[in-house]
Amino acid sequence: MAVRILVDSTADIPRERAQQLGIEVVPLIVLFGEEQYRDGIDLTADAFYQKLASSPIFPTTSAPAPGVFEEAFRKLFAEGADGVLAIILGGELSATHGNALQAARVVAAETGKPIEVVDSGTVSGGFGMPAEIIAAEARQGASLADLKAHAQSLLSRVHLYCALDTLEYLQRGGRIGRARQLIGSLLNVKPVLEVRASHVLPVENVRTRSKAQERVGHLAASHAPIEAMAIVESSPQVGEQFTAVARSFYDGPIYHYTLGPVVGAHAGPGAGGIVVISAQQ
Repeated sequence: MAVRILVDSTADIPRERAQQLGIEVVPLIVLFGEEQYRDGIDLTADAFYQKLASSPIFPTTSAPAPGVFEEAFRKLFAEGADGVLAIILGGELSATHGNALQAARVVAAETGKPIEVVDSGTVSGGFGMPAEIIAAEARQGASLADLKAHAQSLLSRVHLYCALDTLEYLQRGGRIGRARQLIGSLLNVKPVLEVRASHVLPVENVRTRSKAQERVGHLAASHAPIEAMAIVESSPQVGEQFTAVARSFYDGPIYHYTLGPVVGAHAGPGAGGIVVISAQQ
């Protein structure tokens, strides 16, 4: 059987597409106080944003334990996989990559079968889109070595820009990093950020949502020629707005990724952005 692709749930790949491509998804955990939910399984994106709006408790998140990854790797081999390529949330953003790597060593030693773990350096569609591209190639019989090399090439050319309604959620979730300098007046600005090399990097503060979306579009367009594009969105309305921006400079297919509970817990409602993979020169 072919190599199988594994991601964690912050890739935000829609369940139907993951199933069609044979992508195994390991869920992170989102917590509202004592209430614990598996990302995308026990709590959908729609239900999460409704709960976020109504709950007095601020959500927190946690990485899957190594044992959860071990179970997922064993499952794929039991289903006949020749090898596994795991593409994981940026290592500086979460313990998820480290736990996946630890589990891979255990299961590879136990089964004698190869597992490669790639640190995506990004989040959401920033690695969900490359993972889908790679999974399609895996189903055509590409080797583990070739799939890993292509995944690393795609990820090296990923550019993710986003606009948030507020930095409050990143700040409270401890993921704000160097974007701290953009805090200013949280209620009066729309921060534009870049996620790169596992860091949330500040670009600038913009006064209105439409101007922030326009700025994201300009940043994404600067990486032309573009090989592939995705929109990341907290709601269909936000997705439509970013799609309209993207269509001003790109006429190819566009992937869509709804920011799930774990990513949404840090980005907050109203967040969205554009992901581009720049073409090889």
